[in-house]
Amino acid sequence: MKNGTMMQYFEWYLPSDGSLWKQLSEKAPALAEAGITAVWLPPAYKDAYGSNGVGYAVYDLYDLGEFDQKGSVATKYGTKAEYLAAIRICQECGIDVYADIVLNHKIGADGTEVLNAEECNTGNREQETTGEEQITAWTVFNFPGRKGKYSDFVWTSKCFDGVDWDDKQKKNSIYLFEGKDWDKDVDSENGNYDYLMGADLDFDEPEVISELTKWGKWYLDQTQVDGFRLDAVKHIDYDFYRDWIPAMRSYANRELFTVGEYWHRECWALEAYLEKTNYAFSLFDVPLHFSFHYASKDSEGYDLRRIFDGSLVAAKPQNAVTFVDNHDTEPGQALCSFVESWFKPLAYALILLREAGYPCVFYGDCYGIPSQNVSPVGKALTNLISVRQSHAYGQQHDYFDDYHCIGFTREGLAEDANTGLACILSSKNDTQKTMYVGKQHSGQKFFDVLFGYRHMVTIDADGNGTFPVHGRSVSVWIPV
Repeated sequence: MKNGTMMQYFEWYLPSDGSLWKQLSEKAPALAEAGITAVWLPPAYKDAYGSNGVGYAVYDLYDLGEFDQKGSVATKYGTKAEYLAAIRICQECGIDVYADIVLNHKIGADGTEVLNAEECNTGNREQETTGEEQITAWTVFNFPGRKGKYSDFVWTSKCFDGVDWDDKQKKNSIYLFEGKDWDKDVDSENGNYDYLMGADLDFDEPEVISELTKWGKWYLDQTQVDGFRLDAVKHIDYDFYRDWIPAMRSYANRELFTVGEYWHRECWALEAYLEKTNYAFSLFDVPLHFSFHYASKDSEGYDLRRIFDGSLVAAKPQNAVTFVDNHDTEPGQALCSFVESWFKPLAYALILLREAGYPCVFYGDCYGIPSQNVSPVGKALTNLISVRQSHAYGQQHDYFDDYHCIGFTREGLAEDANTGLACILSSKNDTQKTMYVGKQHSGQKFFDVLFGYRHMVTIDADGNGTFPVHGRSVSVWIPV
């Protein structure tokens, strides 16, 4: 089997022109040719901000760009017909499609309710700062533009734990509804991190579970997607996705690869979540992203030998989706921790060419982020994706033996002497490293596919080669 490479096919600041689904349909053949085997698409349902919404301020899960709601029929990315066409074309090109699933909250309610609630300490949601008081909350979602098509379920305060706005006082705070408790099995940040934004779904409510299960089956029937990316899983009762994902797989009768976003810098939190969810799916390797970020900010002081320490790919490689940056870490975002441009090729070499982890490349790194004056990584990234598909196979040998210079090799496939590679990275000076690529390569010449060097390296009788690299750079050597 060929190595898989996922692509996050969007960034936060894409123009609100409804063109993304059509663009993907046009580019799918070229993406497949370049080595992309799966795309993670942004939330496809109607956002509270209509055609200007990125998709995470979820209004109507059943509106995939089909109904005149929130000021438009299309979403930011296009219409339902264009979405379904893009999925079909990707799959015809051999590219799997993963849908972004956002079930933590709803925003943009159609009506209010007057109810009792207690105001909570924003730094510790387990502490109430007031007694019960009457508030006016935006909690009625009846979707008048859809008129009950696909589902006549009406969301009311019974379906939610709390909100962050009292329309009576015009006050922004966190309010826990009378008779409700925050879900307990969630991240412990802020005392209890059940509440994130909007009207927070109550995952202790059977009607909520039933409707989300019904919707998931409907979504699979409508779209025929190949898997999911789960948003904000640390804010949702851990039991929910532990049960929901297997139920979706059973209904669809296919694998449905799934990766969750648990945003935490410490690997122990991710490992604990995986254990509690019975390893039902993978998680993004957030700790590794931060290692890349820190290394890019401090080339002199960062010890490259420790780059994988505390990462999910080191602890649970079968459950790790590795990435360099994403829509949350890009400039202008609240979680901005963008990896410096000089280090991007090094970081991508470390996730694309090694044997562990399922790598995800970012739209903004492939095409740039014009609104933030961020240029694409360029040819280096294109070449690394290609080399992953063509050469990154076989036994791996690590040379993590120098503070500012590390390397690794892949021996390649026994049946194909033209596979295999040697990768060397430097965060400081020009240097070189002698590394073993396998005796089957004896006498072969290797060249630097990233074009840092014009000369060849000849592998000796013992299977070793001495591979150079420029300072603050990466070289990837493959057989001629």
